[in-house]
Amino acid sequence: MTAMLSLPLLLSLIAVSCAAYSSSLDESPNSSNGNSIGISKCNKNPLTELTFQLSGSNLHWPCDSTKNIYVQSGRYVPRNVIVTRAQLQRDSAFVALPRYKQGVPFTLGKVNLKKGECLAKIAPYPCWAIQEEGNCQALQSVVDVAVDQNGLLWVLDVGIVNTLEQPIRRCSPKIVAINTANNKVVKSIDLSDLVTSESRLQFIVVDYSKDNKPFVYVADAGARSILVYDITGSKSYRIVLPRATAPTSDVLYVALTSKPDGTSTLFFSYLSSSRLYSIKGEYLRVGQGAGSIIDVGPKPYGKQAVLLGTDGGTSLFFRYKGENDIYLWDSETCFKASNLQEVQRGGDCRLSTQVLPGHKRFMWALESNFHDFISDRTGCNGASIVLHPVVRECDD
Repeated sequence: MTAMLSLPLLLSLIAVSCAAYSSSLDESPNSSNGNSIGISKCNKNPLTELTFQLSGSNLHWPCDSTKNIYVQSGRYVPRNVIVTRAQLQRDSAFVALPRYKQGVPFTLGKVNLKKGECLAKIAPYPCWAIQEEGNCQALQSVVDVAVDQNGLLWVLDVGIVNTLEQPIRRCSPKIVAINTANNKVVKSIDLSDLVTSESRLQFIVVDYSKDNKPFVYVADAGARSILVYDITGSKSYRIVLPRATAPTSDVLYVALTSKPDGTSTLFFSYLSSSRLYSIKGEYLRVGQGAGSIIDVGPKPYGKQAVLLGTDGGTSLFFRYKGENDIYLWDSETCFKASNLQEVQRGGDCRLSTQVLPGHKRFMWALESNFHDFISDRTGCNGASIVLHPVVRECDD
């Protein structure tokens, strides 16, 4: 589990005078393992080498002839490619490229985050063979990814392509685990027995029990459920959420926090819900939903909120619908406006879809104009996608 700075130290890095990015936080009491995560200090000009532009027009191909074949057959339409989720590991980013529209050549990719390569190429991961649409042994449409403490990449494949055009169910939904040390698939879990005809799988998180056993949680917005899979015991549960948690079954956001003693809590909320809820990992791992769900409280100012992720510790990041300012909340405190800390002021054209820990010990934000993408307003260049450290600009 990635260690996180104490909240006072974390916040002290945000609102101070203008300074360059901090690449080392060794004075932190939690940095002894070398994995502490920080938010970039206040900076009027974020370092360009730490901002990576991703584009459907900048994919890695084995050769030009292969690319031409994909283009001519309609299997590659650059403006139909978008990155929506990511996971960082050292100087690499694993990215999900859902097949929302026709012409997405691969649905799971890898990006090298190297200095001086701001327009980064996206390569298929772990290989081209596993990306074949229509082959149920391969990946069909990856909507989310999660890297665990042992270097396993857990991939949520919904099995449905062309979601925003004319949806086609190619295969059953599944979870695929890939060992990032050798790029080998080590496990594939068929989710057919856990889903219903109403299911819409959206997000995946990985949790470890105190005895180091892995569990996977999947948000099923359509069936108003959290799916739980016990990897070691090969057991599964479907925890149905109370109707009160879902005014409408739109987007079911989930975010997992963890205390130093290993106690985990899954926070969840529908976009349309006015409240935030939680359930402890110890209850999820045994399939106990009844009586275990906590109403954390109303969302501040009555606004709809988008959960963006956590720091690997107890801090949770979110933004309000249609707004790109990012806020941090320490889940050890009461969920109210006075306990929220603005950590990034948003721009005009892109919205954050995720905040995640990783590369160079920063918190990172993945942003795109996804709202333009789904309404076909991106033009021939496709979506504008950027991965960069969370940074707050200075007040003038």
